[in-house]
Order: sequence, then structure tokens, then C-alpha cells
Amino acid sequence: MSTTPTKDKEIINRALQTTKKIRIIFMGTPEFSLPGLRSLIEALEVEIVGVYTQTDKPVGRKQVLTPPPVKILALEHNLTVFQPEKIKTEVETIKNLQPDLIIVIAYGKIIPQAILDIPTHGCLNVHASLLPKYRGAACLNAPILNGDSETGVTVMQMEAGLDTGPILRQAKIKLTGQETLADVHDQLSLLGAKILWPTVKDFLDGKITPLTQDESLASYIKTLNKGDGQIDWAKPAVEIERMVRAYNPWPGTYSASGQQIIKIIAVANKILPINNGRAGQIFLSDQQLAVQCGQDALVILKLQTEGGKIMTAAEFLRGHQDFVGKILK
Repeated sequence: MSTTPTKDKEIINRALQTTKKIRIIFMGTPEFSLPGLRSLIEALEVEIVGVYTQTDKPVGRKQVLTPPPVKILALEHNLTVFQPEKIKTEVETIKNLQPDLIIVIAYGKIIPQAILDIPTHGCLNVHASLLPKYRGAACLNAPILNGDSETGVTVMQMEAGLDTGPILRQAKIKLTGQETLADVHDQLSLLGAKILWPTVKDFLDGKITPLTQDESLASYIKTLNKGDGQIDWAKPAVEIERMVRAYNPWPGTYSASGQQIIKIIAVANKILPINNGRAGQIFLSDQQLAVQCGQDALVILKLQTEGGKIMTAAEFLRGHQDFVGKILK
């Protein structure tokens, strides 16, 4: 006699209640971490014994103290949250939690060896690149900036080096050459979550042989800051177009017109084969706002003055007719 789906679920739940669950500590901070944390919350075999995230930060012009996204999700599910200023102070606390595994997704802090050694099965990290390519924090920006045809996520065992541990599983996405940072962020965040729990299960069941990274193929990406968003118009248009997409929404791209800061929010994907003016010079091309680059030119679609709202180029020109002819620096 067959059972109903509801009855099947009850049988599974009763079986799981008598089976030792996997004790996991999750470490993560931003929006990128959320799908992965949700996948663990939904896994019936998992007991999340603690969630580590960074401290609440002042946000916006009014500097309102705001909890990180991971903290908000964890508290919604009644999980215990830890927010130490320094993770190295947490060795004894983590030992007392007796984790079988620590899973890290964009936590934003270096995990010391004393903590990596605690879990029975070590620590796993979901990294947003196809390691060993693009080790480091700005791994989401790099493939757009460099015009790569693909990127992806890597689930790896953690060790003392920066993103140097053995690879357990990877998954890829194709890049069309039109993605912004926000697009790649969202796709890889979901892709990482999709492969995380199946990878953990296979790893714990001994079905995965960790693959040592090829150091000869390794590359490192430095951490970005706001100053990295300043555009050098002497560069080729193709490089600047990628930069605008790779740094949208953060750190953003900008230039100066005299004493005024102009944020370049979006440019057209099509490069103009025009080489008539000085690098950074504003001109009109078929009634579109364009800027001369070191090689070829770009059409500006959206921009923003400091303290103002984001406008289309047409909206901006209605109030800044003298902008044409100026030099962006």
C-alpha cells in the first residue's frame, strides 16, 4: 500500500529526529551569503549551531546603525548570532559549539588556523570565481573588467592561505559582455547555494576527492576602494565600458568636470569608432551624449551629479546645456 506525500514527509522527519544531525556554524555577512544560508536552513539533516557575521554598521547619510543581511535572516529563523569585532577571540566559543563543519560565504574576515582546526570535518568556503583564477575579495568584478567569457563559483576546503585550499566542486555561468556587477552577484549567489548542500553531503560521504589548485594558474585581485572608480578617459573605450559595468553599483564610476563630481551610472554597450577630440571631451553623436576616450568613444546613458538624482543623459542635458564641449578628468 502506497503512502501519501504528507505521510512520507512525516516518516522522513521521524527518521531524521533519531539520526544525528550535522552541526554547522555558518559565517557570512552580505546579501551574497543569504541563498547559501537559506539552503542550510532548509536542509533537514543540518543543525545550525551558530551564525557568525560582522558587526552592525552605520548606513546612509543619517548613519543609521544597520545589521548585516545575514544577521537579519538568522534572527528570523531563531538562530544564535555572534558578531565579534575580531574572530580570533572566538576560539573557545566555537570549541564549545562543537561544530562538525564551518561553512563560510563572504564573511569578510580572515579565519585563523586555530579556528580552521576546530570542526571535525574542517571548514568549507564558497568563493565567487573559478579558482585558482581570481583569488581575493573583488572576484565578482574581475571577470567583467577583463572581458571574460565565463565565471562561476568554487566550493573549497579552507586553509591558512588566501583562497588556496583544495577544490571540491565548481559550477559555471556564461558571460555575454553585457552583465553588470549586480547581475553577476545575483547569478553566482544563487549558483553557489544550489551546489552547496549537495557538495557538503558528497564531501561528508567521501564521494569527492579534493583537487589541489594549480599554483601556476593562480591570480589575485586586490580589494577595491572608492578611489578605484575614477575613470581614466585616456584608456580605450572598450576598457572603460567594462569598468562601468564591473563597478556598478559599487564602488561606482565617476569623473570630475571642473569642481563638480559626475557619477557615470551607465554607458551604451556599443563602442563608437570616433577619434576626433581630446580624451574625456564631451560631444553629441546623433543627439546622444558621448565622451571621447583614448581609443574610440562611448555614449553615456545615465549619470548623476554629486548629491543629485540619477538622470538619463537627455534629462541631464536639459538642465546642463553647457556640458557639451567640457573635458572630464
